[in-house]
Amino acid sequence: MNKYEKIAEKVLADEEITDEEALSVLESPDEDLLPLLHAAYKVRKNYFGNKVKLNMIINTKSGLCPESCGYCAQSIVSEAPIEKYPLMEKQDIVAGAQRAKDLNVGTYCIVMSGRGPTNHELDVVVDSVKEIKDKHEDMTVCACLGILKPGQAERLKDAGVDRYNHNINTSSNHHENITTSHTYDDRVRTVEYAKQTGISPCSGVIVGMKETKEDVINMGRSLKALDADSIPVNFLHAIDGTPLEGTDELDPRYCLKVLCLFRFINPTKEIRISGGREVNLRSLQPFGLFPANSIFIGDYLTTEGAERTYDWQMMEDLGFEVDMDAWNKEKQEVAQS
Repeated sequence: MNKYEKIAEKVLADEEITDEEALSVLESPDEDLLPLLHAAYKVRKNYFGNKVKLNMIINTKSGLCPESCGYCAQSIVSEAPIEKYPLMEKQDIVAGAQRAKDLNVGTYCIVMSGRGPTNHELDVVVDSVKEIKDKHEDMTVCACLGILKPGQAERLKDAGVDRYNHNINTSSNHHENITTSHTYDDRVRTVEYAKQTGISPCSGVIVGMKETKEDVINMGRSLKALDADSIPVNFLHAIDGTPLEGTDELDPRYCLKVLCLFRFINPTKEIRISGGREVNLRSLQPFGLFPANSIFIGDYLTTEGAERTYDWQMMEDLGFEVDMDAWNKEKQEVAQS
């Protein structure tokens, strides 16, 4: 049994890996990549089999954001030439859900730029979600609207929002190097608001923003402490005109090692390969599904995703299948607990 299998056995025995073991995953030699992926797959298969959850984003409001996030083309500090528009009308948001349903997407993510929703914006989202739930009762609706104020999470919950996404993005130690217009604690507080109302918490990271490997380990542990049910792992797609323009620290093999680490630290959680997978994992994208059990399909917020036919072909070639029953199972488990 190699050292990665030993880590997997430890995780399956419900034991936490040490910082030394975590670092050994990120610093593993490239020739160990296949044994590492096999070990992570053992954990993934134990909890999720060969099922893949599909997620799709709709960017309901683009640009016009007062925050200073250095990675984001929609930020006030960005000079990237992106399309900018205010919040979509309800009918457009609802129509997006139908497109997601037609593609067998289980989770529909309503995303808007900005520090947080105004009362009017929240009204539109709430009305949209109610109509979506009337039409697609089994669809998981995730909202990503920024920093929530007290009382807003309750309105989203009452409307039928199943999940709320607010990424921690990076480690608490590195946060001020990425943005200064809000704090790391602001982000954590919003995730906690969602949890307190019974909304499933979704929070993830962006890897490749000049953080250290220790920062990456701390991100994984912070998400474990938050008990995030769904963890999107983004890999920086540095956009011209943003403060992180030209940053290129990642290679496909390291990205796979990060996914393996997140599986080991959060074995029972949805690990989602998210933004930047096309430009960072490149030809190794299929290997990402050995540690991860979820992907975004279609486009992201301001960047294009893979061709949808590619994603379906990738899953079919690997022998994986779309998880159509994941959310129903989770709801039943919550009801029984």
